Amino acid sequence: MVKTMTGKELDELVSKGGTVVCDFWAEWCGPCRMLSPVMDKLSEEFADKAEFAKVNVDEDGDLAASLGIFSIPDVFVFADGQVKTHNLGYLPEEKMREFLKNNL
Repeated sequence: MVKTMTGKELDELVSKGGTVVCDFWAEWCGPCRMLSPVMDKLSEEFADKAEFAKVNVDEDGDLAASLGIFSIPDVFVFADGQVKTHNLGYLPEEKMREFLKNNL
């Protein structure tokens, strides 16, 4: 399941190492609302490969700015404390599954 986190909580999780997938979103964002159930489903499918989180950019704008996030949704993959890759924009379930398979 995707855990809603603050930027500080995400920083702590990422700093522990391992792999973290984070969906940066906002309540007003239509594509973000479309992506949310996709991420919930895929978080269960890939639970053995990564921890899944989501951070509201309206509540944690400083973190979003530090990562260069200027448009959402933006799904980041962190590995061993560093940004590995990210995908900007909505992807349907099959495309997001492919993105995760290629990066986890």
